[in-house]
Amino acid sequence: MRYLYYPGCSAEATGKAYDISTRALMGKLGVELVELDDWNCCGATSYFSVRELDSFAIAARNLAIAEKQGDEDLCVICNACYTTLAKTNRYMAESAEVREAVSGALGAVDRTYSGNKPVRHIMDVLVNDIGLEALGEKVTRRLTGLKVACYYGCQYSRPMGDFDDPEFPVTMDKFFQALGAEVITDFAGKAKCCGGMMMLTKEEGALRMCHELLKGAHDAGADVIVCACPLCEMNVEGYQPRVNKTFGTNFDMPVMYFTQLAGLAFGADPKQLAIDKQIVSCDRVVAAIPA
Repeated sequence: MRYLYYPGCSAEATGKAYDISTRALMGKLGVELVELDDWNCCGATSYFSVRELDSFAIAARNLAIAEKQGDEDLCVICNACYTTLAKTNRYMAESAEVREAVSGALGAVDRTYSGNKPVRHIMDVLVNDIGLEALGEKVTRRLTGLKVACYYGCQYSRPMGDFDDPEFPVTMDKFFQALGAEVITDFAGKAKCCGGMMMLTKEEGALRMCHELLKGAHDAGADVIVCACPLCEMNVEGYQPRVNKTFGTNFDMPVMYFTQLAGLAFGADPKQLAIDKQIVSCDRVVAAIPA
């Protein structure tokens, strides 16, 4: 099983542990990830609100490279990258204006794109290509007794996702249930926004949103929150001290990329999964998993 792989910008900075753990996890599952040649930023965050057509062209350059590099589907780990690349595909298919503008921009750098490269979220690949039953059979350390709160965020399956319900996503829940975890299915705020880039402009509002998420997981008895987006992970974990100071709480909630926790279930070493890079210690999570 082989896929082209788009890491995204965060995978080289604050989300480096996501990239490291993704490669380790997929290696344990026998999946080959071929990194996209000379990839660039997908154009996510605020740029799409400022110069939308330019953003489509930035994203389409990656898709053009992927189309030329191989026939395999393009696997993406970041929710924002996934949304941006999938959005570019859809708008190029549905809008003659976008298609013409993007094709012109690509032509200026001697590239072309047909608009037909499949863009897949890594969870889509795991659940629908490998399959829950097969994943369960590959587990070497079942996550028995571990209470997991799956935090999807706002862009996991909306507005462009078609592999899960846009309002009530469940694939990550089913994934961790297959690995033996006790999933908190009624986790309040599981598909709400973490505040995203608002943390840099309207910090008070973003902290309030993170507080709501942490409180929901804490009140539900979660041992750990797992995320599928570098920005979500950074906000919910990295800003816990500021949340505590602002709201008078004492949250000490481990937050991991879902690939880190899943990697442990498939026999990867914590160091292979960059778990030591987490801000809130995950030692008690690792220790809770039966050998």
